[in-house]
Amino acid sequence: MKSTVQFRFRIYRDDSIAIGPGKVALLEAIAETGSISAAARQLGMSYRRAWLLVDEVNRSLRAPAVSTATGGARGGGATLTPLGKRLIKHYRAMESTAGVAAAADIGALTRLLAP
Repeated sequence: MKSTVQFRFRIYRDDSIAIGPGKVALLEAIAETGSISAAARQLGMSYRRAWLLVDEVNRSLRAPAVSTATGGARGGGATLTPLGKRLIKHYRAMESTAGVAAAADIGALTRLLAP
């Protein structure tokens, strides 16, 4: 079985992860599906877990990353705010830049891992 090596960023605010790979993936899924529950299903997590992560992200930022609408005749939904879209853009750019810059060291460390 081939193992996968991952290099992942997390940005902490005090003791909690304000922005990380899971939260960014959730934001991307919300942008794609228009719904926290659909995003949760897509990522294989409970609605409650997804809601708690969205709430944590929104509380960590100066303004919310996700805007929600409650259900009704037309149903509810969730959309990313402009700040949420910028968050994803900057996180993915940082991830790409760091991966390229650290490629040699990541390779060297990977070769030190047990098979």
